[in-house]
Amino acid sequence: MTEAEWWEFENVEAMAKQIADDIEFIIKQAIEKKGRALIIVPGGSTPKLVFPTLAARDLDWSKVTLMLTDDRLVAKDNPLSNFGLLTKHFGNSGAELVSLIDENYLDDRAAAGRAADQKLASYKWPADLVWLGMGNDGHTASIFPGPNFDEAVNGPRERRALGLLPVPLPPEAPVARVTLSLSTLASAHTVMVVITGDHKRTVLTDALKEGASSRLPVGRVLGETEASIDVYWSK
Repeated sequence: MTEAEWWEFENVEAMAKQIADDIEFIIKQAIEKKGRALIIVPGGSTPKLVFPTLAARDLDWSKVTLMLTDDRLVAKDNPLSNFGLLTKHFGNSGAELVSLIDENYLDDRAAAGRAADQKLASYKWPADLVWLGMGNDGHTASIFPGPNFDEAVNGPRERRALGLLPVPLPPEAPVARVTLSLSTLASAHTVMVVITGDHKRTVLTDALKEGASSRLPVGRVLGETEASIDVYWSK
């Protein structure tokens, strides 16, 4: 079983404010300790609430690197791009924004993954924070259950990123992905998981009970996490 501390909120707005507060604290601590912060965030609906609040905080953004847990293999100006969301809210902050997508490889997920992996080798790991979301099927980042699950979780530990094709393709974003690897996500100094709704609470609870042998991607990632895990939940 994987241990996690749960934080429950009456509504998603209150949860979003607390997430922004906690990320601000982590950034300040990292800058004070080592001069720079590496923060990994997801795309999705909750970040859309958190990012405007966080971006308005009085931080030395020039010492912050923001990176995504995963992104769709599309151009940066495509509405499906998670990097577009990051740019919208933090593009004028002074933070370093890191895209996982090399637009030279939009038609080749394997090459796109290798390009991202090579790019990320120049950064100082582990990350100070990895913020994970979770889908109804237990996927996290772009590590999905299905035929590509083993490829995603069993690669070399030094690999930072890889290209994957979810099967079946999610109808809202039917494209390949580039995702950070299990070892990269699990090695962060702090890991937070943010979910909403009763169904996701049940899925995550089951995944935590299964631990590192979980059949669900989120369970596998959290099962290999050595840092403390904080779960933020709201209806």
